[in-house]
Amino acid sequence: MTAVDHQLVKRFRQDAGDRIAEQRRQDQINNVTPMSTEDERQYARAVIAQILEEYARAEINAGRTPLDAETEEQYAAAVHAALFGVGRLQPLLDNPEVENIDINGCDQVFVGYADGREVKGDPVAETDEELIELIQVLGAYSGLSSRPFDSANPQLDLRLPDGSRLSAVMDVARRPALSIRRARMGKVFISDLVGNGTLTPEVAHFLACAVRARKNIMIAGATNAGKTTLLRALANEIPPHERLITVERALELGLDTFPDLHPNVVAFEERLPNSEGQGAISMAELVRRSLRMNPSRVIVGEVLGDEIVTMLNAMSQGNDGSLSTIHANSSSEVFNRISTYALQASERLPIEASQLLIAGAVNFVVFIQRRNDFGNGGRLQRMVTSVREVNGVDGRVLSSEVFAEAPDGRIVPHAPLACLEDLMAHGYRPSGTWG
Repeated sequence: MTAVDHQLVKRFRQDAGDRIAEQRRQDQINNVTPMSTEDERQYARAVIAQILEEYARAEINAGRTPLDAETEEQYAAAVHAALFGVGRLQPLLDNPEVENIDINGCDQVFVGYADGREVKGDPVAETDEELIELIQVLGAYSGLSSRPFDSANPQLDLRLPDGSRLSAVMDVARRPALSIRRARMGKVFISDLVGNGTLTPEVAHFLACAVRARKNIMIAGATNAGKTTLLRALANEIPPHERLITVERALELGLDTFPDLHPNVVAFEERLPNSEGQGAISMAELVRRSLRMNPSRVIVGEVLGDEIVTMLNAMSQGNDGSLSTIHANSSSEVFNRISTYALQASERLPIEASQLLIAGAVNFVVFIQRRNDFGNGGRLQRMVTSVREVNGVDGRVLSSEVFAEAPDGRIVPHAPLACLEDLMAHGYRPSGTWG
C-alpha cells in the first residue's frame, strides 16, 4: 500500500475547500436553498474526484505515472477526512477499539485501547503549527458556537461529531497538547452495562427504579471511570413524555440526538467569551435558565464549579429526578467535594450551609470505578462499587452505603434503604439480604 503524501492531501483539501466555499457563495447569490450537511458531503466527494482526475491528467502530461486506483481511493478518503473529519486522526476515531488518544506535540501520539494496551501512534501532523491549525478548524465547526484556539484563548474543550471529547492546550506547555476521550457507546442502556459487568443485575434494577421514582442522583468517579456513559444509561430510563434540559460545558450527552427515546430535549452548552471578553454564558447561568423553561428534569453533564449551588437549589425546590456527575475518589468524598465547590462559588456558602443543602437535594450517590480485571487478562473493567443514600444532616451529611463491595469483590446490599417503600412503589423488588 502506497504511503499517502500529507502535503499533497493538504493541497487537495485546500483546493476542494475553495471550490465548496465558492459553490456556497454562488448558491447564496442565486438565492438557492443551502446544501444540507449530507448534500455537502456528497458534493465534496464529487469535487475531490474531479480534483484527483485533474491531478492524474497533469501527471500524465508531465510524463509521470499517475496514481493507481487503490492509492487514488486512499487520497480521496484522506481529503474527505481532512474536510469533514479530523484529518490524520480520523483512522484512530474510526477504530472502535481505540478508547483514548493523547497527543503531546504533532509526533508524540499515544493511543489507549479498550483492552488496556497503550501504543505509540504515528504523527497526526507534519508540524506543531499544523496541529494547532487542525484544532482551530475543529473549534470553529464543533459544538453550538465557534470556539477560538490561539494565544488569547489557549484552552479548548469540545465534543467531536462522533461524540468524543477533545481537550486541548497551547502556550501553557512546551508544545500544543490534546487529549481525546472516545464516546464508544452512543445509545446505551442499563442492560448494556449489566452485560459488560459495569452493573450487577440487582444494582441495575435498583437504579432503574430510583430514576423512575424521581430520585436525585449524583454519579461520582475518577477521570475516565465511565460516569458519562452511566449517566446516559440512567437517562434512558426516563419516560419519553418527560421534557429534559441538559446543561454541559461541551455537548457530549447527546440525549437530543435520540428522538425515539427523548423527543422533548433542550441541550444547553456553556458559551465562552469572545476575543473582547464579551458574550460568556456560564454553567450556573444555564442551570438558572433551564429552571424557567418548564423542565421535567434537569441533567447537568458534569459539576466542576459554582454551578453546584444553583443545581442543588434546583434539586431541593421540586425539580426531582435530576442527574449529574462529579469527580471524586469515593462515594463518601462527594459531600466534601460539593462543599468545596460551594465555598468557591459566588455565594461563598459555608460548609455547614452547603451540607444542609446537599441533605435536602441529593438522594443517592453512585460511585463508579475503573480497574484492571486480572481474571480477564488484565482487561480494563468499569464497575459501580458503591451506592450511598443520603439520610439527613447533623452538622455534616449523614449517609449510609446501601450497596458496597464485599471482601470477595461482589457488590452486595449493605445497609437498609430508608426509602424502600417509595422505590417499591415504582417496581423495586430487592433480591438480596440487607446487611
